Order: sequence, then structure tokens, then C-alpha cells
Amino acid sequence: MRVLSGIQPSGQLHIGNYFGSMKPNQEFVSKSEQSYYMIVDLHALTTLHNGEALRKARLDAVKDCLAIGFDPEKAVLFAQSDVKEHTELTWILSCVTPMGLLERAVSFKDKIKQGIDASVGLFTYPVLMAADILLYDITHVPVGKDQKQHVEMVRDIAQKFNNTFGKDLLTLPEPVIQEEVAVVPGTDGRKMSKSYGNTIPIFGDEKTIEKAVMGMVTDSAGANDPKDPEKSVIFAIHKLVLSDSDAGKLADEYKSGIPYGDAKKKLFEDLMDYFKPMREKREKLTDKKAKEVLEGGKKKAESVAKSTLERVRVAVGL
Repeated sequence: MRVLSGIQPSGQLHIGNYFGSMKPNQEFVSKSEQSYYMIVDLHALTTLHNGEALRKARLDAVKDCLAIGFDPEKAVLFAQSDVKEHTELTWILSCVTPMGLLERAVSFKDKIKQGIDASVGLFTYPVLMAADILLYDITHVPVGKDQKQHVEMVRDIAQKFNNTFGKDLLTLPEPVIQEEVAVVPGTDGRKMSKSYGNTIPIFGDEKTIEKAVMGMVTDSAGANDPKDPEKSVIFAIHKLVLSDSDAGKLADEYKSGIPYGDAKKKLFEDLMDYFKPMREKREKLTDKKAKEVLEGGKKKAESVAKSTLERVRVAVGL
């Protein structure tokens, strides 16, 4: 099993990133032949148009990954833009990718609704994602339920390429979704996302985190009225940092009528306890260390990517 996942360097790491992608990816490392984790800075260019900010965000993303426990000796941690084969394979794949396939991408439509400019890069985002995955003969991609279509599109693109240029040239990946953490809700009840502005940062200052938690949406139930934990955004996030038994006890408190203000305070305290070791580790990491990790990851990723691209170039006649 070969696994790949990634994160955009476009803002502070939040608990949706961690529980929806990074933590499950870490769990796959021990099961896989090879695991890759990519800082997708080329993808970030669709929304981040500040060179200095992107350079800083890329290093911050590496430090975030190291702080939450990624081991560069067990998984390849690298920056997408450091491996030039990503962009070349993107162009080759775009020459066989049907326009209709891209036009059906739900994420493109969603991002346009959010006010993101409809650039060519945003439209062809799935082709670059396909290149990211296909370069490393990835077999499994851990994704949120809302991103399953992206992996299905990767499979469609790879199949079209294989049908055109030769059987089994590119490996078709499988999406892996852990249902219980497939979509982490944000403070407003929608999926937690930087673009929605509804995130709870992991490495922000305590006041920022507390403000985000205390501002979470609730229903109109009275302070001491019984509450359904399964319908509460607060509980949905809280149970992610609790054992099953503790989550069960908390659910009983909701049913007994815990005030939402008290529930939020409990959540804030437990979040700070859960992420305390990671926050302390993050403070000690330097830009120098991040650059060293990226350089090592580049060498490992590049050797595999070059081999795949050479296979593709021969097949297409380049």
C-alpha cells in the first residue's frame, strides 16, 4: 500500500485538517509500503497571490506537520513545487482529460460560490491533483467524504491515459474514507474550512482559540433544557478529543441539560490539553529545520517522480 495526502500552505492549521486528514494519514504510515505527505504550494496559487506569504506559509506548514508527529524518516514530507515533474505530468494529462469531466467538478462550483476567482488554474485543479497522485504509483488516498469525487476523477483521468497509451501505465488509486471523521464541522456548522472562516486553529494563541470556541453556533434550547448531542456542533468536535467512555459521559450531560456556555468551556479546556504537547513542540521548531526536511523529502520524492514521468514520456512519444 502506497499512500499520499497533502495540505495547502494557506493559513493556520486547524483541527479539521488534523482530524479529517493528517491524523488518519499518520495512521496509514505504519501500514503502508511508502507514505507521502505533500505541501501543495502549487495548488495554493489558486487563492494565495503573495510570494512572501506563500514562502512563509510553506515553512510553517512543514513545522506544523513535524509538530503533530510526522516522522520524515518514515514518511516523505516534501513541497509540491520542489518536484518539477508535477507540472509536466499535469500538462500531459490535460491533453487527454475530457472538458466534461472537469466541468462536473463539484469543488470548482463550490469555490466560485465562495467568491474565489474562476481562474484556469482553479478549473484544472483536478488535473494537477491527478498528477500529484499518479506520479508516485499511489494505491490509497485518505480523503474526506466531500473529496471522494476528486479521487474518482483521478481514476478516470488515469484510465483515459492508460486506454490511450498503454495498459497499466498509471496506477489507479482508491479513496479511503473514515466515516467518523470524514467531515469535521466548523464553528458555524458547515465543514471546517479556511475559506468559510469557521476554523479552530491548533497553533494559534489561546485567546484566539477560546474566541472561536465560544462563538460556536447553537440551537435555541434553553440553558438547562435537555439537548441532543448528535445534533450539536460543539459535541461533534468535542468527541474527537475524548475516549469513547468520556464521550458517552459527556453525551449524558447534554441530555441532562448542560448549558451550552459550560459545554463550550469544557471543549476549550479539553482542546488545549489534547494539543498541548504539539503546541510546545511547534514553538521549538525553526525555519532551518523545516528547510532541511524539505530538502530531504525533495530528493526522495524526485527519484520516484522522475521514474514515472520517464515511463509516461516514452509512452506519449516525448
